[in-house]
Amino acid sequence: MIILVVNAGSSSLKYQLIDMKDESVIAKGNCDRIGIDGHISHKTGDGRKLEADCDFPTHTEAFQKLVETLTTGDYAVIKSMDEISAVGHRIVQGAEVFDKTTLVTDEVIDKIDELRELAPVHNHPHALALRACKKVIPESVPQVVVFDTAFHQTMPTRAYMFGLPYEDYEKYHVRKYGFHGTSHRFVTSALAEAMGKDLKDLKIVSCHLGNGSSITAVKDGKSIDTSMGFTPLDGVLMGTRTGSVDPSAVTFVADKHGFTPSEMSDYMNKKSGFLGISGISSDNREISAAAKNGDKKSLLVCDMLTYEIKKYIGAYTAAMGGLDAVIFTGGIGENDAPTRENSCADMEFFGIKIDKDINNSTRGKLQKISAPDSKVEVWVVPTNEELLIARDTLALISEKH
Repeated sequence: MIILVVNAGSSSLKYQLIDMKDESVIAKGNCDRIGIDGHISHKTGDGRKLEADCDFPTHTEAFQKLVETLTTGDYAVIKSMDEISAVGHRIVQGAEVFDKTTLVTDEVIDKIDELRELAPVHNHPHALALRACKKVIPESVPQVVVFDTAFHQTMPTRAYMFGLPYEDYEKYHVRKYGFHGTSHRFVTSALAEAMGKDLKDLKIVSCHLGNGSSITAVKDGKSIDTSMGFTPLDGVLMGTRTGSVDPSAVTFVADKHGFTPSEMSDYMNKKSGFLGISGISSDNREISAAAKNGDKKSLLVCDMLTYEIKKYIGAYTAAMGGLDAVIFTGGIGENDAPTRENSCADMEFFGIKIDKDINNSTRGKLQKISAPDSKVEVWVVPTNEELLIARDTLALISEKH
């Protein structure tokens, strides 16, 4: 059984074609610069690579190119789209409407689009991509949507409510939603398997660290709190995002710059974080290199990030009433040993002790990096959101047939 996994952005269309017999990737790629000019990057499981400029006025043309590339020419991996059993789509915001994986219908697409106000950068492009996919993919092929927010729907009310008047929640649905749910769900399940334990018996702090980062408390296999909030802007310092900021600082800075609300949102989402503080880059690799060379602002970025991670580990341990394991995942979490070490430094009193040699030699692979005498296990667990989406898609279509 072959499943196509799609992750659509405002100007991009990432995809993976996965053979569920052995969960191998047949092909993967990205149609980007949609609405600008267009480019496709495509790589097959046997190593063939395509890079080509294309004309992508909308997501429909990108899907057409995706289908053409998968089925014809030198980079084809299947003969026709009839070989695909289903398409699984990643959707960022499902709000309180969608708490589980769902079959795509016109009504579901409309509802996803209606939620655009809660995720303006993501949900409308998702809806555009879903409609485009329906035009291009055979009607006989079922399509499924998997929501980033669904995993966090288990948070108790005390964790997701804000201190705004209750009517703002009732009228405008203002609350913490949390994101990266697909990743947190994947890595916590993978960790339980690696530890040889039942996920329902574990208390885990899962640190998804990348250009966007979130930390989640997972108790008994369920999310009970998470660092991202109403939008993915909240929480720890990120590539171009502020993370948590005193709301009065936001209104003060907006007033000083003369920003409209949308301009202030842009300032906090795209010009802050690593980039805004360092003045160098939003990329952790470049920040780390500058820090090693003694750049004070880059050193500050690294120090702020690891300090915030440490605080979340402590807070979520208190919220769960204990801690069995800490996970590091995502581009930074899987590959940056100093971030992991510094986030766990001076926490032996807490039961956390890193094995520095193992930590320093671990990049992008499943590995326990805590010392043998550490009471809390610390692991690097590579995430694979696409595979989880494919698994969810397979489970749902199997259930429906």
